[in-house]
Amino acid sequence: MKTFFDIALIITSIVTVICVVLQNRGVGIGSLGGGSEPGTIFSARRGIEKVLFNMTIGFSVLLIILVVASIIIF
Repeated sequence: MKTFFDIALIITSIVTVICVVLQNRGVGIGSLGGGSEPGTIFSARRGIEKVLFNMTIGFSVLLIILVVASIIIF
């Protein structure tokens, strides 16, 4: 049972990190000072961006649940 939780935690954490990294494709140092195009800060998520955003939330919640369950059980 412990092995199952360990493997599930590893896979979930890797997928969560990949989802977060894929979301940050357009972020750069230049956008911190207002160097980005106007209107790009508050844009609606559509298509794959929305799916990726929802996947990130889902895997993050799953990761937290697995960690809490792992602590309680073991």
